[in-house]
Amino acid sequence: MLAWTALFFSAFGAATLLPLQSEAVLVSLLLRQPQAWITLLLVATAGNVLGSVVNWWLGRLLDRLRHRRWFPFTPGQLQRAQQRYRRWGCWSLLLSWMPVIGDPLTLIAGLLREPFWRFLILVTLAKAGRYLVLAMITLGVITAR
Repeated sequence: MLAWTALFFSAFGAATLLPLQSEAVLVSLLLRQPQAWITLLLVATAGNVLGSVVNWWLGRLLDRLRHRRWFPFTPGQLQRAQQRYRRWGCWSLLLSWMPVIGDPLTLIAGLLREPFWRFLILVTLAKAGRYLVLAMITLGVITAR
């Protein structure tokens, strides 16, 4: 149970701007508990999606602060982000699983007021899909031995 809690929090942290790697924790647990693969995927996905929800929420809060002098983005940067996001639309959230671009993408989705229900569906599909592929590769290596 402690290992599953560690998996949840590593997945949660990895979805925020913290430099954590939930994949290594998941693979380690899959190698030790291959019979629990569904539960491990659910725990990792729940933590990772919840971390992305925090990013979305922070993006919504940032929107209220955009006129402050210390705001981290210039109006030009915001306009470019809006243009890019509108070009690819909500479907860009299917890339939220990717390193480097995924976390800022979920923050921008909140900043640009992506509806929460659509955000949640697309991000959950992306995050669960990534963990499922990782589990299939890991478990395939185990059964190939």
